[in-house]
Amino acid sequence: MAAFRSPSPGFSVPRPAAFGADPGGERMARIRRSPNFRDGVFQNPGGTARIRPSGSKAEFAKIYFDKEARRRRAPQGSIPVHATTLADLARPPATGLRLTWTGHSSVLAEIDGQRVLFDPVWGERCSPFPFAGPKRLHPVPLPLAALGPVDVVVISHDHYDHLDMPTIKALAGTDTVFAVPLGVGAHLEHWGVPAGRLRELDWHESTRVGGLTLTATPARHFCGRGLRNTQHTLWASWVVAGEEHRVYHSGDTGYFDGFREIGAAHGPFDATMIQLGAYAEFWPDIHMTPEEGVRAHLDLQGGTPHGALLPIHWGTFNLAPHAWAEPGEWTKDAAAEAGQAVAFPQPGQPFEPAGELPAEAWWRAVSDPLARPWRRPRLAEGVAESSNSALDLASER
Repeated sequence: MAAFRSPSPGFSVPRPAAFGADPGGERMARIRRSPNFRDGVFQNPGGTARIRPSGSKAEFAKIYFDKEARRRRAPQGSIPVHATTLADLARPPATGLRLTWTGHSSVLAEIDGQRVLFDPVWGERCSPFPFAGPKRLHPVPLPLAALGPVDVVVISHDHYDHLDMPTIKALAGTDTVFAVPLGVGAHLEHWGVPAGRLRELDWHESTRVGGLTLTATPARHFCGRGLRNTQHTLWASWVVAGEEHRVYHSGDTGYFDGFREIGAAHGPFDATMIQLGAYAEFWPDIHMTPEEGVRAHLDLQGGTPHGALLPIHWGTFNLAPHAWAEPGEWTKDAAAEAGQAVAFPQPGQPFEPAGELPAEAWWRAVSDPLARPWRRPRLAEGVAESSNSALDLASER
């Protein structure tokens, strides 16, 4: 491990390898030439997004550390995990497109004979340290090796819940190609990925891997892994297009008008993987609520329901004040209102977007009662809200 300087002269402490490496040399020169890099940092579409929690710190602490609220942020039992095997994934998808959500934002997409692994996180914690940080709420559905060969690994940005050093090191020993946003390649090279296997893209740039075209598209978020957040690594959503199918992975993002532009340029999509968990009123610019996630999917599809929506970035790590099961229930309501098809697989459960979508609300069996404030404005006119309408037992619906 390298060392970084301490404020005390003559004293240094180890820099954790998981911090990665800062871009330098020709990589940094390319970053400075990017049209998305101004005033020494990468910029968000439409201007600066608030990347630090807004509002009162005391109010945030009150909500986050409240005893009952903390209980609702975790499942009240073992999350059901689908027992997928290598043999299951060895059979080609009948329709040419199959998705396997393994938890949080990690998805294996089998598309037109190629295999793409998005944001693989197999680590126990999304943290630079093995003893601290958010811990998995369910085990990984299957060992990384049981996925079989992967043609390309796609990384959306360098936050710990999307870029996991142990997972990358394991994949570095394979023949896979890595497609990453501009600057993120510095981390991967630091962890042993050969430069020749990196495809490092700015927004709107594309690369070919086998029969697939991968395009880095804008997102509204931020970056950083170490003690200093230099904003020198880009964040991105991704479009993957094969001969017959095309999919979209949002990475982490706040809602913005760019979804319509991405859809017009690259859509419509057979499936989208949309971040709609770990949202909060304290950081509205950088994560989406389920309602915004459904709206983003519709924007990507030209304004009308089409394809399948796979909710991601929820259920695996406790990263926000909302109830653990809330993203599932809210997405169900928002999608039903929009007439949009949604897949709700258990972690590890493969499905084909053109086939029968998994629809069981599996989280209800291990969820506390849920408040549903998003329903209140949508009550039919003249219908009184009962005293118990804000709480539903998840297991009774």
